[in-house]
Amino acid sequence: MKKTLIGCLAFMLCASTLSAQSYKFDFTTGKKVKEGYTKITPADRYSDEKGYGYDLQASPDEKSNAPFFFSVNVPDGNYHVTAVIGNRKKAGVTCVRGESRRLFAEEIHTKKKETKVYEFTINKRNVHISDKEDVRIKARERSKLNWDDKLTLEFNGSAPVLSELIIEKVDDVPTIFLCGNSTVVDQDNEPWASWGQMVTRFFDDKVCFANYAESGESANTFIAAGRLKKALTQMKKGDYIFMEFGHNDQKQKGPGKGAFYSYMTSLKTFIDEARSRGAQPVLVTPTQRRSFGPDGKIQDTHLDYPDAMRWLANKENIPLIDLHQMTRLFYEAMGVEESKKAFVHYPAGTYPNQTKDFADNTHFNPYGAYQIAKCIIEGIKKLNLPFIEHLREGYVNYNPAQPDDWNTFKWYDSPFTEIEKPDGN
Repeated sequence: MKKTLIGCLAFMLCASTLSAQSYKFDFTTGKKVKEGYTKITPADRYSDEKGYGYDLQASPDEKSNAPFFFSVNVPDGNYHVTAVIGNRKKAGVTCVRGESRRLFAEEIHTKKKETKVYEFTINKRNVHISDKEDVRIKARERSKLNWDDKLTLEFNGSAPVLSELIIEKVDDVPTIFLCGNSTVVDQDNEPWASWGQMVTRFFDDKVCFANYAESGESANTFIAAGRLKKALTQMKKGDYIFMEFGHNDQKQKGPGKGAFYSYMTSLKTFIDEARSRGAQPVLVTPTQRRSFGPDGKIQDTHLDYPDAMRWLANKENIPLIDLHQMTRLFYEAMGVEESKKAFVHYPAGTYPNQTKDFADNTHFNPYGAYQIAKCIIEGIKKLNLPFIEHLREGYVNYNPAQPDDWNTFKWYDSPFTEIEKPDGN
């Protein structure tokens, strides 16, 4: 009996330790190290053996203002990050992103010797569904930071500076799972971007977004690849699942295909699985393509897929964000020519190895993705979803018919670019 009791106590102590995982790093240049912290120097490069360190690019140099990355090997889950931004030796302007370019802070200005604390919660995952099953990711995804064993943070800006980093596993925040295609996915490389990696910037550390979207996916292929099954391994009561499909679904032909057939059946699968776990499904109609007619108005290109989603939302009593309508207003407000500023339209030579003009009317650049993230937020506000209370202070009400001036939008390019367009159209 005594051995059994001791064994139980040991198990409970071990479980408690695992559930309270905490990683603390000191990036200051002084010799002193705060108790409980690990001192980080430029020599601390990431390795699987060490499990933490500077990654992907060169370690930061006091004389350089280049962006830098820091990775920590952690189990799947949500992590609360406390970043102490600033430096005793120089002023800074720091942009914070995570994993595959998820935006968390645009610009944090600090004076010399000044520090500011910035907190957010980030989701980390790998491909493993179980000991016997993995998500069937595409070849192009194997290098994506979203699908590895590391939690990677990017510190960018005109003068990125960092003093401390605390990373703690948390299990009590609502998670918003994003499911969709290339208009939602975390795009790793410039100049591509999607709303799913921008919406994170507008919410505080009491809510977490987990972006499972992938370029080229339809609702049924998303399920077939095990992406939904992987999301369900982390989903809990009180979470949300946003579904934006339609771009690629409409290309599927043959028996049983179509908006009111396979598309709706697949969406119903998402809905039923989420509800069975106590999560709230939310439908999002697809973003419009930049498809202007002779009259300067957007022409619908999604056939009856948006209508099918609206019908399903009504039948199943599910909240719906009509992004199809909001993006129409957004593009038309900008006009035929200026709307190119929201998409990947760049002349040859703008990016390394770019020998041809970019003229993509489906995929967004960072400015366009940022505007559409605001459309999503307005949709959340209209639905009065409870987690809207975690919108960060300073957010200004947005009207897609009066978009932000693209000339005033500030974005710090990641060091990595891609000249091939994402899957899907």
